[in-house]
Amino acid sequence: MSAQTPFLVFSGTKSHPLAEQICQDLGCPLGQMNIQHYADGEFSVSYEESIRGRDVFLIQSTFPNSDNLMELLLMIDAAKRASAHSIIAVVPYFGWARQDRKDKPRVSIAAKLIADMLGTAGINRLITMDLHADQIQGFFNVPVDHLYASSVFLDYIKHHLTLDNLVMATPDVGGTKRASSYSKYLGIPMVICHKSRLRANEVAEMRIIGDVKGKDVLLVDDIVDTAGTITKAADLMLENGARSVRAIASHAVMSDPATERVCQSALKEILFTDSIPYEKECDKVKILSVAQMFAEAIRRVCHDESISSLYVIK
Repeated sequence: MSAQTPFLVFSGTKSHPLAEQICQDLGCPLGQMNIQHYADGEFSVSYEESIRGRDVFLIQSTFPNSDNLMELLLMIDAAKRASAHSIIAVVPYFGWARQDRKDKPRVSIAAKLIADMLGTAGINRLITMDLHADQIQGFFNVPVDHLYASSVFLDYIKHHLTLDNLVMATPDVGGTKRASSYSKYLGIPMVICHKSRLRANEVAEMRIIGDVKGKDVLLVDDIVDTAGTITKAADLMLENGARSVRAIASHAVMSDPATERVCQSALKEILFTDSIPYEKECDKVKILSVAQMFAEAIRRVCHDESISSLYVIK
């Protein structure tokens, strides 16, 4: 790696494809790192080049399984012990974020625990995208650069969809702020799906607040896990007279049987970013890259420049 490069970029195992694209946009090679696995499931991390006194960016989403989070923690610890000048965790998908408050007695607040773990391991800054809840930024005692995939999605919407007949929708009340931001920016109406759950990942009842008759509906969410909510919302839109239904979501968690549900659903297409690698096959799934956005954020952090202009809508 060039001695003139002001920073070094490394990647965890599962975020390699995104990291390579980010490095391509930055015009720098991806750093050399070795992750050795043991028979019992443990693994160790080592940097194969000197990082002493350098600003180190560690790219790793913390999606299931937990090895991805543990890998990131070991990368941070190894960088700290190798005398890196600063350690910036680049976490396109910040997992465990759905547990961001005590919503019933005797439960953990996992998002706060993960924030504490990353801080204790030694990060100096976090760069992430579309947190499940904005207040998670306050769980950290280091600066947090919270990016939004809206710029990537808006470009697609403007070039591929007809705004005259478009309606923005949210599959649940919790996503109202997100859908409202798109609605106001694009100057289009919005509808809401109100749902109730019997238990996690299982929707009991859903109804629409608003009119979708004869409209092209665009559902927006931050993550799709089992795809139960978003596919049920799509079916409900068509039942209420919608002409077509599409969806955009920042993070493709897509736990089984999500892909099968999407393929068999009323959705015409669903767009994700590559914050999590999507390795299954479904003709309705399209992936948009956020590599350029993260590369620009890294470049600006290195040069102490503002990143607020990267926020089209929040």
